Amino acid sequence: MIDNQRLENKVALVTGAGRGLGRAIVEKLHDAGARVIAAARTEADLNEIRAALGERVDIWAQDVTSDEFIDAVAGLPRLDILVNNAGANRPEPFIDVSAENLDFIINLNIRSMFRTAQAAARVMLKGGAEGGAIVHMSSQMGHVGSPDRTVYCMSKHAIEGLVKAMAVELAPKNIRVNSVAPTFIETPMTKPMLDKPEFRDFVFRMIPMQKIGKPEDVANAVLYLASPASAMVTGHSLLVDGGWTAQ
Repeated sequence: MIDNQRLENKVALVTGAGRGLGRAIVEKLHDAGARVIAAARTEADLNEIRAALGERVDIWAQDVTSDEFIDAVAGLPRLDILVNNAGANRPEPFIDVSAENLDFIINLNIRSMFRTAQAAARVMLKGGAEGGAIVHMSSQMGHVGSPDRTVYCMSKHAIEGLVKAMAVELAPKNIRVNSVAPTFIETPMTKPMLDKPEFRDFVFRMIPMQKIGKPEDVANAVLYLASPASAMVTGHSLLVDGGWTAQ
């Protein structure tokens, strides 16, 4: 790993850390030298991470939409990096979207990310000139539209707007804010969709590189944006989409 991507003496919080992208991100930041707080709802998943990585990983079995989680973030004595990764999708046709699903996705994908970032930024500001780095997990769907994903697309477009506004406001305080916007990555969440031949064919048609991304592809992008290697980068959305949105 190149020197300007090392994270020794840094404290990082990763939400949605139990599996898939979140776990890959925890592993990547840990390997770069950071002390990582891994937050997720399922304690068993977190225990596996702690057993694999050791003492430089703290685990929080909490719901990121809860006041208790926000209080825990606010109570941190120090935070250098936030990876706001927790999120979900419930694909369905626009005319069939229920109020329950609408509220669920908005609450998790927008409201909880806003509140987590707000609490994290307040802790970072206590550190003075050192500042910090916030990386929101967005999606290629924050840049385009797609069938059966109106609410998800709406939520990720909102995150892209949040990135830009936060970046402008927090730049004078040396807090950088960016997003990573992946295409479909093979994770436990996407596997049931990608196992359907019709959907998998659609994804391959849309990705010029003709392959499905891996969690490490996204983790590498997060590490770049969290590290000194991107010291002059803020307000940016780093697309990890194999060319989907270039068409």
